[in-house]
Amino acid sequence: MTAALAPVAVLDAADWRRRRRAHEERVDAWLGPHLARRRRGEKHPVEDFLFTYYSHRPGQLRRWHPGAGVELRDADPAEFGRDYRPVAAGVTLDTAAVRARRAESIRWIRTLLAATAGRQPHLGCFGMHEWAMVYRQTQAEVRHNAWPLRLTPEETARTVEANRIRCSHFDAYRFFTAPARPLNLLDPTRETQHAHEQPGCLHANMDLYKWAYKLSPLVPSELVADCFELAREIRTLDMRASPYDLSALGYPPVRVETVEGRHEYVQAQRSFAERAAPLRARLVDECDRLLG
Repeated sequence: MTAALAPVAVLDAADWRRRRRAHEERVDAWLGPHLARRRRGEKHPVEDFLFTYYSHRPGQLRRWHPGAGVELRDADPAEFGRDYRPVAAGVTLDTAAVRARRAESIRWIRTLLAATAGRQPHLGCFGMHEWAMVYRQTQAEVRHNAWPLRLTPEETARTVEANRIRCSHFDAYRFFTAPARPLNLLDPTRETQHAHEQPGCLHANMDLYKWAYKLSPLVPSELVADCFELAREIRTLDMRASPYDLSALGYPPVRVETVEGRHEYVQAQRSFAERAAPLRARLVDECDRLLG
């Protein structure tokens, strides 16, 4: 991990400033409503998830990085932070120092992403993970208790029990209620994460955002934003197919308790898996370049 990474590009000041401005404008469209709600003390069960569940702060998402091996002409190192160093042209990321600190994490992420990509997608979960998170709970006990459930607790429980739950994602499974956990066909753990995650899983595809920002600033911020954008759309399906009634917020339900709803869910799940595949491949390529 001591070899220098050959520059992949030298960007003129006009080019990198244009890219940075485009990134900031793109991200601001997502951040603005969230930050406004936060100032008002309002919660949103769909839109806030990517800012509360994931550890990447809004300011970090907005900050632009060109990625490893890119030189920025006429740039000031102080403008980009401690991970950057001056070069003849301007500044560049101190890739050797950053990847030395992150070597173990890069390898772990690369192994997980490649293992996930190598499996066939499983598309038969019908979003039951969200239902298992409220299984046998009262309205007062559920996580988003400001919003009503679409069915009674008894009907919700029967829906869970009538479907085979095959959740492979540990960070979804760990939020199952205690009575729901024995109903899962798998027993995912953090230690077995590499063996279980598969590319049809909504949460595994949302997590591409997490792996992208954990690789930042070594990867371009545009790639992080691409993963965020996909995760945001997936989260919408996740909650539309959940047992919550969010129609008042403009989210019509995907009624996975019906045959028609399950078909709609699988079609959307397949589309997200197809869109996630090239993002996962790009992240693997970035890891290989850094580890090479």
